[in-house]
This record gives sequence, structure tokens and C-alpha cells, in this order.
Amino acid sequence: MKSIDLASIDLNLLVAFEALLEERSVTAAAKRLYLGQPAMSAALGRLRILFNDELFIRIGREMQPTSKAAAIAPDIFAALRQIRHTIESSQTFNPSSAQRNFSIGSADYTSFVILPKLLEHCRKKAPSINFRMIGFEKDNIGEMLEQGTIQVGLGVFPNPPRQTICVPLFQERFVGIARQKHPAIKNKLISLETFANLSHVLVTLRQDATGEIDKILATHNLQRRVQLTTPHLLILPAIISSSDMIAAVPYRIGAYFSNLANIEIFELPLEIQPWTVSMIWSQLTDKDDANSWLRQTLKTVCKQI
Repeated sequence: MKSIDLASIDLNLLVAFEALLEERSVTAAAKRLYLGQPAMSAALGRLRILFNDELFIRIGREMQPTSKAAAIAPDIFAALRQIRHTIESSQTFNPSSAQRNFSIGSADYTSFVILPKLLEHCRKKAPSINFRMIGFEKDNIGEMLEQGTIQVGLGVFPNPPRQTICVPLFQERFVGIARQKHPAIKNKLISLETFANLSHVLVTLRQDATGEIDKILATHNLQRRVQLTTPHLLILPAIISSSDMIAAVPYRIGAYFSNLANIEIFELPLEIQPWTVSMIWSQLTDKDDANSWLRQTLKTVCKQI
């Protein structure tokens, strides 16, 4: 059976059919749809051609549906209800009752810092919302957003991809962590030379042993020993608390670790500029209500971090 080419059909005629069936009057149907009576009469004429039937016949003071009109009415009404529901649901998002999965591109650090507050907020405000945290390479973030693999990305994005929107969430800075009563640290301070001579742990996703600190040390003609590199933040407390090794970590991570284990924070003897943690999303989802809610919620919880 050959399919109907909907592009050749004015679907507004279905709305006119609905109004005619419910009002049983061309005049009343026209008034309901804010049309003139001639326009409504013309719509009825086009409906008759489309369905090859009179559809409505004046009997007394009303336009009565033919048997064909009565037969097609349930399907037309159901189609219009589905269209209205689809449009309404796409324009309104109620987090308190919505059942929805959101995928967020995030590294260990941003997940560690943001997720507890996000989940606490949603436990009260959006109890049926689920989250999927997904790792990403920065070179692929634009493609992941465009394809809908993730709805937002969290991280540092100095050069956001085209067709994306990037907004700052909060600032972060590096501090040092060491075991308590470390012999090289006095009053949470350490000299630059001593700092360079200690063994370091470097948390990095790259397969090398060079970080921002190494670049700054090089300007002072100094080089540190990176005894361990790891992509895993959560092993730091066990390693640092049981050795003389030290590590440079984001302040919020260091503060948390210092409350968990035999660890203290110290100020780095280097001038390292703070950085901005941002949120990035595709222009394709910029006006979507559900995604707007997610982004606004992330902004709200990051103010509490």
C-alpha cells in the first residue's frame, strides 16, 4: 500500500475536523479556531476532497457527521491528543515527578566534588532523576555533546568546541598534601628547594610524568622526582599517609583527604594561577527544558561547594 505524503496535506485540516465534529456548526467552529466563516467553509471543502466524503451534512440547525466522519473521528482525535501531549511534554519539565536519566561528562575530580551536593539536592527536589557519569577526552567533548552521548560536560575548557556554550562554575587552586608531622613541613610551609627534592605523586590521565608544577620548577632550574603517576585520585590518602611522598592536588580534594586520614595540607612554594571549572553543552539542547533544569541545578549546587 502506497504511503500518504503528509507534506502535501495541511494537517490543520484535522484540527478543523475536530472543531466541526464537536461544535456541529461551521460558524461555531470558525469562532473556536479564530477563523472567518468563509475560511472555515473552505476548510470543510478541502476535508471533503481529502476524504472523498461529505463528512458533515446540515440536518435541521446542525451539521451532522456522516458515517465515514464518525468512523475516522476516534483516530483523528487520538492523533491530535498525541501531538498535543508531545508538544506539552517537550515544553514542560517537572523535576519533582520526572523520571529521567542524564549523562554527564566528568573526570574523577569534578565527580568527587560536585556529585555529593547534586545527589543531595535531587533527593529532595527530583527523587526520580538518575545520573550517568561518563569519562571523556577533551578532543571528543564536542562530538559527545552533539550526538547526545552526554548532556553536559564538566571540566576545564580553555578552547570550547564550536556550537557549544561554556559557562564558569567555580574556581580551584592547587595545594600540597603530606602525612601529618612530615619532617620537611613546618607550620604548613615548605621551601622551594625542599619541595623539589622530595618524592612526588602525580595524578594525571596522560601517560607521562610532567605536570604544570614541573614547568614552573623548570623556570627556577629545579626538577622534582615523580616517583608515582596514577590516574586515580582515591589511592592518594593510603599512599601519602604512610610515606614521606607528597602530592599537589586541588584544594577541595586536599581538604577532604585531610579529614579522612593522617594527612595535612600545606601551601605550595610556587606561584600557580587558580583555574576555572566550567560546564559546557551543545547549542542543540540550549532551549530544552529538561536540560535547562540540569544546568541550572549544577550552577546552584556549585555555589555551595
